[in-house]
Amino acid sequence: MTAPLLALALLLSLAGPLAWRLRRSPAFITGRDGRLSTSTALALAWTVILVWLLLTVLAHGLTTGAGTDYFNADPGPLSPLASVYLPLLGGPYTALIGAKAVVGIRLEHGTLAKPAPASPHRPLRELIANDSGRTDLVDLQYVALNTVTMLYVVLSFLSDVHGGLPDLPSQLWALTGAPAGAYLLNKLATRPNPVITAASLTHDTLTVRGGGFTPDARLELNGTPVPTTAPAPDTLTTPLPHPTHPVTAVVTARGLRSDPYTHTPATHTPTEDELTPPGARPGR
Repeated sequence: MTAPLLALALLLSLAGPLAWRLRRSPAFITGRDGRLSTSTALALAWTVILVWLLLTVLAHGLTTGAGTDYFNADPGPLSPLASVYLPLLGGPYTALIGAKAVVGIRLEHGTLAKPAPASPHRPLRELIANDSGRTDLVDLQYVALNTVTMLYVVLSFLSDVHGGLPDLPSQLWALTGAPAGAYLLNKLATRPNPVITAASLTHDTLTVRGGGFTPDARLELNGTPVPTTAPAPDTLTTPLPHPTHPVTAVVTARGLRSDPYTHTPATHTPTEDELTPPGARPGR
């Protein structure tokens, strides 16, 4: 019972400070658009688990007094490393490298828009969401299957630390490789839909910000096309005097429509001076 507890403590000592550091400054696992990168986060998680497994096996071999006999046994504690664990790591890293290459090429050729996030906060939901903030089924299955596989590996190891790396089914790599392939294909197939990330109202002018806007992009408010100007790239403005109800904006560019974005005008609360009739105001 002592060995599993010590192994679990070592895992927490590795993952805990890393998670705290990433929570304070997640730049290490963010993509080119500033959002959390699914492929980077999963590749990092698998790296932490594999490092933990190797360190635990090494510490166990050194502290039990078995020495070289423990590591040279047949089969040894590291015998499944090449056949099971490196392939498990290969899927997420293939997805990471491939996704970076695909996104970089598509951004360079203008076939993909990656607008910056509207908020500096990075919620974990970004790992399973697209640029519009909606849940992406491909990202969801990639994260879910990898998470389940990680738990399976960790629990199998904790059940018999002395046995070294658990000799898992060699087909287990498919639970990370197949989702990684689907994730990468999704990056290739994603259409360059325009994305609205923010909307604001200043001096009776509605400003819509996002990405993927073209010079001929059209803006619709509550289903009605409105005239626009483009004061800056990926920014559209239109007159909107005194709105009192929520406004739903949709941008169309290259024949593709963005997800609807609803802007709720701030309600104006009259001040005490405004509620007082002019004749009743003191000193007037």
